[in-house]
Amino acid sequence: MSASEKNAISLADLPACPVETTLTLISDKWKVLILRDLMPGTKRFGELKKSIGHVSQKVLTSQLRQMEQSGLVSRKVYAEVPPRVEYTLTDLGYSLQPIMDAMWSWGENYKKKLSAEESETA
Repeated sequence: MSASEKNAISLADLPACPVETTLTLISDKWKVLILRDLMPGTKRFGELKKSIGHVSQKVLTSQLRQMEQSGLVSRKVYAEVPPRVEYTLTDLGYSLQPIMDAMWSWGENYKKKLSAEESETA
């Protein structure tokens, strides 16, 4: 099976704007948190669910499948009892690191700005 057959997303499905294309792939709250939690390395499903927080099993499974179809995440199933499934970012997934870093920095700066404004009004 070729990579294009494996991917559910085709070029024709994507918006013309590159920013919109990126948002199409990672715009869901859970997808960004999945990326954040997989950046350090491979995690099992239960570890991801625990690290992300209040996401349901159904939603997490759905988000991981979408990310796998778009080529951001790889899934490895081990033939064990009970079954073990591990998720890892692909090279394409890891290529989002600068975007995640920029979001981290922006969020930190925003929180500092709010803290400074609240201190001034107190």
